[in-house]
Amino acid sequence: MFPDHDNQSTAAAAAPAQDAESEKAKAANDGNPASTGASEVVADVNAAREEATATPVPQADGDSRPEAAATPAAPGAGQEGHGKEAAAPVDAEAAAAAEEAAGSEEMSKLMEQYGEPQETASSNEIIEVKVVAYTEQGVVVDLGQKTEGLIPAVEFSETDIPRPEPNATIEVQRTSESKEGYIIVSYQKVLRRRTWERIDAAFKAKDTVTGKVVDRIKGGLVVDVGVRAFLPGSQYDLRPTQNLDNLLGQEIQVRITKLNRRRGNVVVSRRALLEEELHAKRAALMETLTEGQTVHGHVKNVTEYGAFVDLGGIDGLLHLTDLSWGRVKHPSDVVKPEQELDVIILKFDKEKQRVSLGLKQLAADPWVNAAEKYPAGGKVRGKVVGVVDYGVFVELEQGVEGLVHVSEMSWNKKVTHPSKLVKVGEEVDVVVLDIKPSDRRVSLGMKQALPDPWLQTAEKYPVGTVVTGKVRNIAEFGAFIEIEDGFDGLVHVGDVSWTGRVKNPHEVFRKGEPITAKVLKIDPENRRVSLGIKQVNDIWGDWFKAHKVGQLVKGKVSRIATFGAFVELGENIEALCHNTEIEDRRRRDEGASMHRPTTGPLKSAGPLEPGKEYDFKIIKISPETRRIGLSYRAAVKQVERREIDQYKSATKSSSTATIGDAIQSKLSAR
Repeated sequence: MFPDHDNQSTAAAAAPAQDAESEKAKAANDGNPASTGASEVVADVNAAREEATATPVPQADGDSRPEAAATPAAPGAGQEGHGKEAAAPVDAEAAAAAEEAAGSEEMSKLMEQYGEPQETASSNEIIEVKVVAYTEQGVVVDLGQKTEGLIPAVEFSETDIPRPEPNATIEVQRTSESKEGYIIVSYQKVLRRRTWERIDAAFKAKDTVTGKVVDRIKGGLVVDVGVRAFLPGSQYDLRPTQNLDNLLGQEIQVRITKLNRRRGNVVVSRRALLEEELHAKRAALMETLTEGQTVHGHVKNVTEYGAFVDLGGIDGLLHLTDLSWGRVKHPSDVVKPEQELDVIILKFDKEKQRVSLGLKQLAADPWVNAAEKYPAGGKVRGKVVGVVDYGVFVELEQGVEGLVHVSEMSWNKKVTHPSKLVKVGEEVDVVVLDIKPSDRRVSLGMKQALPDPWLQTAEKYPVGTVVTGKVRNIAEFGAFIEIEDGFDGLVHVGDVSWTGRVKNPHEVFRKGEPITAKVLKIDPENRRVSLGIKQVNDIWGDWFKAHKVGQLVKGKVSRIATFGAFVELGENIEALCHNTEIEDRRRRDEGASMHRPTTGPLKSAGPLEPGKEYDFKIIKISPETRRIGLSYRAAVKQVERREIDQYKSATKSSSTATIGDAIQSKLSAR
């Protein structure tokens, strides 16, 4: 390093005025455009400001947007088919630019204090000389014509420039000074001039130069490329670099993007080289990519909707839906940054340079053989991977998920929410109810994997069983009685009472009250149970069991109707004796005017009167409708025949008895 680049730092801005004047005088004596450390630091600051405010240079891939020059575009931005675009961080650019521009305004003001003295032609002359000797004052060289020159020792003591070897031929620059008989020459100025010439040539030819990071300043880095050059932080890499301090001491390759030799101002960029390299790789890669091709890459970054994979010059989007056949909550669950992996090209737009990638497509689609593997009716074990209001999703294998609807979760429990029964991650047994591989859907049932308690309960309470339960709900047509958890029966209004008719069930039932009823009917297909309260005390059933058609019974006439007489055969058991079964038609017609008033309630039906008991013959029985038909005249005839038969059997021994005697005896008995 040269003294005017090494022995000054940003702190020179705060030096006293007299020091600044002495440095200015020295700069004038040296005739060097960038002879002081202060001017060089100012140049660095100026470079930062110019870099932040200058119009960006078009990038290697043809992108001339301002944000493209300041900050690298988000990898994979604008990938087609995914509706996602990684926007350039404009705010971060502005902050970085402001930081670079604010490298120190004081340095800019200090720079204005220094002039740019022009050296005379003689002092600019460069000549070749031979090293003669070393002295305390410096290095003595042979200028020819018996004249010797002196390179001041300060040029070596205050810099890292090595002293030339004895007898070596070197280049020096004359000055107008002399000392103790020696003409003062400068070895350092020639080296500096040659360095600037090399840098200028590299700038014009856009060559790559190697430099060493020597300092970290606000907004970027200082890189020694022979002179101190400014590397803005945004120009170090394609993507923003979080910690530039770690780069101190490293050698890097850069390109000179701006050069002002008069002011000693050099700006370099590493990003420009990377972009050129990336552009070249991308162009070569574009010629080889085809849809359906399997390629190798590494994950560049992961977003909410997928991951961007660097294929070696171009980024492809691996969308969330193409990561796995199974459920993926976040891409980071499957891939990580810098992970290397093989992917398949699903779609390739060469014109727009967009690539859509797939990872799951490299594995077999589990739905292809799902119907054979999981037939309807089959029982399988799976893991709960999602809980929603209407059910739970169960993973049978990676990529194959089925829905257990809330109605298929329990036989007995009234499920208020699926989360009350199962949790995510829990393993459950399910039965395949239906599978449609073409729609990638499978319907599952949890309760079907267990014995149906309803059927078990139905076997426990067969028809005719008397049960006790609580009123669970009341409807217009009856009440639902809960016999056991999940096993309800309906008591219809018609099965409440034998005698009274129930119009409003709310007047008879109260929620929660215990009810005793008899099982009347079980419908397993529709899961229905019919109950009856009146059937618990089935007096009709008992009566029907004890009587049959043709049997004679005694009954009391309870009331008379226009069509016959109602006869009470027992408690709450009533039968009808129609007019046609009371007496013969002829007698009925003859006595109609005598026994039946034209108005008012009927007092009799032929020989039958309310409140009196008579013998009747059962001529009809209907257990289903609880109806009994009676005949009075048939009973009279049967009684008469029985009495005649009895009389005949009793008078077999008497030869004088006649049938007339028997009739007369019957009439006398009445």
